[in-house]
Amino acid sequence: MTSKFTQTALAIGLILTLGACAQNSAMSTTPVTSFAPTVPMKVTVSTPKLAAGYEKVPAAPGATLYFINLKNGDSVASPVTVQFGLSGMGVAPAGVEKAGTGHHHLLIDVDSLDVNSPIPNSDSTRHFGLGQTEVTLPMTTGKHTLQLLLADQNHIPHHPPVMSERITINVR
Repeated sequence: MTSKFTQTALAIGLILTLGACAQNSAMSTTPVTSFAPTVPMKVTVSTPKLAAGYEKVPAAPGATLYFINLKNGDSVASPVTVQFGLSGMGVAPAGVEKAGTGHHHLLIDVDSLDVNSPIPNSDSTRHFGLGQTEVTLPMTTGKHTLQLLLADQNHIPHHPPVMSERITINVR
């Protein structure tokens, strides 16, 4: 039979142990600000054939483009490593015409895009025409949106476009 003192001491010890575990758990993870789902990018309606007569490369049914190492709301330090994931299609360098393939483009803080035109090459629309599947970029502090887009050998998005979810990250 245990005394009231022993029961109280055990209870206090348990509370302190649980509190320490919770505190260590909170300290080991990066605090994440609550992020609402990111507003989708405005995209034109994809057409299978462009006005100039160019037949867009068809996307494989069910093809999925995604971020491997980032998710909406992540807080990361610069430089930021971004890993590109793709299922249902393959990766080929720009200029290589091969069915069922494309190459990656990373859209940074892009609010709208015409998917019936070649993707422009700029600081906000990064091309990975050598078939790269990862990049490490210096980024300014603050919130940024990221989205992946697959394109054919001529930097034109497939029909229908193969795009990742648009996410928001906080660069600290």
